Amino acid sequence: MSEDRVKLERTLSLRAVVLFGLAYMTPLIVLGTFGVVASTTNGSVPTAYIITTIAMLFTAYSYGIMSRAFPVSGSAYTYVRKTIDSKVGFMVGWGVLLDYFFLPMVIWLIGAAYLNARFPEVPSWAFLLGFIGITTILNVYGIKLAAKVNSLLMVFQVLVIVFFVVLSLRHVFADGGTDALFSLTPFFNAESSFTTIAAGAAVAAYSFLGFDAVTTLTEETINPRRNIPRAIILTALIGGGIYVLVGYTTQLVHPGATFNDADSAAFEIATMIGADLFGAIFLAGMVLAQFTSGIAAQASASRLLFAMGRDAVLPRRLFGSLHPRYHTPVFSIVLTGVIGIVALFLDVLSAASFINFGAFIAFTMVNVSVIVMYFRNAQTRADYSALKAVVVPAIGAAVNLWLMTKLDIHAVVLGLIWLAIGLAHLAYLTRFFTRQPPEVDFSEDDTDTNTRAAEPV
Repeated sequence: MSEDRVKLERTLSLRAVVLFGLAYMTPLIVLGTFGVVASTTNGSVPTAYIITTIAMLFTAYSYGIMSRAFPVSGSAYTYVRKTIDSKVGFMVGWGVLLDYFFLPMVIWLIGAAYLNARFPEVPSWAFLLGFIGITTILNVYGIKLAAKVNSLLMVFQVLVIVFFVVLSLRHVFADGGTDALFSLTPFFNAESSFTTIAAGAAVAAYSFLGFDAVTTLTEETINPRRNIPRAIILTALIGGGIYVLVGYTTQLVHPGATFNDADSAAFEIATMIGADLFGAIFLAGMVLAQFTSGIAAQASASRLLFAMGRDAVLPRRLFGSLHPRYHTPVFSIVLTGVIGIVALFLDVLSAASFINFGAFIAFTMVNVSVIVMYFRNAQTRADYSALKAVVVPAIGAAVNLWLMTKLDIHAVVLGLIWLAIGLAHLAYLTRFFTRQPPEVDFSEDDTDTNTRAAEPV
């Protein structure tokens, strides 16, 4: 590597990295999936988010430890490959691939559901195909536009959320006075149960996808070994706080879980608390958020497929080539769009559950990686106590596995089938496990991925 090569500048503060993580999570999604979570929990949305936030904080702590030990791209795939085994790492990466395939689909599905709620005369499938078509074309040409509007979008999302909470509280106060603002009913009621709330928490995990994305900013962050782990935890904590607050105030306005359409319930509530004007503003915010988020999600999915094709994990001729003019992985972009058409036959609950299956595998294995690293690495044992590197990750892994059992049964079946396909593909790549699988390089330059002793958080 040339010494005069231009390198990324370390200019990002802890605050800037946290804002990036929150933007990646798309805070407005708590309202996008409110009806689904409310229906699953029978009207106890904030409790579901409290459980999920706790689970994510345990996992975020483990991500912080691993990001210090391996400050490179690849996240769960890299952590498991480096600490446990390359074949296990491959299977974790394969499970995460399910997330990448279905994430754009869920984003487009939510956007289409909200547009259909406002314009019922237009069939939902028309909006869905419109999202897929426009997003795919933009990604083929490049995603500079999405990058330019990201900060503006984040401000708009925050404003919409603030107005939604304020209008919700005003509506509740007008109906019942000060006492009505403080109630335990949104947390637990006669119709909800621990089982339904746990099932809702498993779905609510969808809202946290991307909290670990801040690890991609390692090379541009000031003092990354200190700030990146803190940013991961703060992103999960702040995001969880927003979700619990919005879930509580929205559940106050609309107790229970009966909606005209659970997939677009928040639009119904927005119109109720702020009339048609705020309903229109909320719809614009939701659709804009889903549109730009869809661009980023499809770009990320195609980038992962390209990396796997370039490194011969997937057929190189199809996945590992770029368009000669646009310099984008056109085949992978189009394939992701085609897979999105499957959303025509799914609802938000089923599609989100598919994603969470892969996410829970990744989260669980990151926690397990910390434990394995503790016992294999003497320096890690010197830097961390057994409480921090064994007990906390063990709790995180157990909670994630427990939440996985609460997912929609179809998601579990599809996830297991997907893992079986991955295992068969791994057997092919390794000649029935007699050699190491090829390693996916997520960066376009040579990155030192050697193990470094983890520093205490």
